Amino acid sequence: MIVNNLSINDFIRQIPKAELHLHIEGTFEPELMFEIAQRNKKQIKFSSVDEVRKAYKFSNLQDFLDIYYESAAVLLHEKDFYDLTWAYLKKSKEENITHAELFFDPQTHTERGVTFKTVVTGIYKALSDGQNQLGISFRLILCFLRHLDEKSALKTLEEAIEYKEWIAAVGLDSSEVGNPPSKFNSVFAKARKAGFLTVAHAGEEGDAKYIWEAIDLLQVSRIDHGNRSLEDDELVQRIIHHQIPLTVCPLSNFRLKVVQNPEEHPLKEMLDKGMLVTINSDDPAYFGGYLNDNFLSMSDVFHLSKKEIAQLAKNSFAASFLEEKEKQKQIGLIDQFYKANC
Repeated sequence: MIVNNLSINDFIRQIPKAELHLHIEGTFEPELMFEIAQRNKKQIKFSSVDEVRKAYKFSNLQDFLDIYYESAAVLLHEKDFYDLTWAYLKKSKEENITHAELFFDPQTHTERGVTFKTVVTGIYKALSDGQNQLGISFRLILCFLRHLDEKSALKTLEEAIEYKEWIAAVGLDSSEVGNPPSKFNSVFAKARKAGFLTVAHAGEEGDAKYIWEAIDLLQVSRIDHGNRSLEDDELVQRIIHHQIPLTVCPLSNFRLKVVQNPEEHPLKEMLDKGMLVTINSDDPAYFGGYLNDNFLSMSDVFHLSKKEIAQLAKNSFAASFLEEKEKQKQIGLIDQFYKANC
């Protein structure tokens, strides 16, 4: 039941929304990590949940990645990946996320002997159950690890083709600086030829040139992050003209020192310029908050109006890989919600 005159915080919590920039391995809460480690008889260096949380203090992206990959090492079996994904989906239901587009990093697991099939099957089965039982639609996005070479990415793509019906797109994540999109030009060309959509992390720590390469060389449908696009006026106009979506992640940016102060976050400027910007949680177990926390953070900093919150929610569906008819249906539901609560 929708209640009129909701506070801005309740408005954020209740409005339907999609999440487009979410690393499933980055939802690995310490409690579940300990449970799976014990189940798999896998030793981890932390002795308690509190000790894990204290370790989640990062000075840059690489600090985070080091602990991210170490934590993922306890994931060995299909059930592990299912449980990890199901935990995120239950949280999504609480947050009124009705559509989720999840990244997964197969190389993180295949490099240590876990099969591609094990990883993708566990995740996909949980997503399918989430759609049937929780009403959360989904798309799955395979990300190549940019700190590895293109040969490794090509091998991963070959394995992914067998699961083309499950995987909507390929992306690019991990250490950005020194690993520009151009490094992966060939594998992205092959992915597009095979029928995959493309996205890429760019402009988080790398400069605007990384975003240009992602657009021009990798022919991406979305830019993940894209913070530093504002440094290049020509790039901003390109993004606006073609309505290239940006999937920004505020709490992630704060925790990784991409943005030094909340007031410096580019979200509001992007929104005011008419860029197709969306809010996302990135790796919420590590960065202090899920999707609603990111919305609430930006609302507190910029005093966002209900109209602006509704626009961000509509952007999340407009930027998604849903069919156009379903996008318009979801955007219509947001308009109804807005009218009923303003």
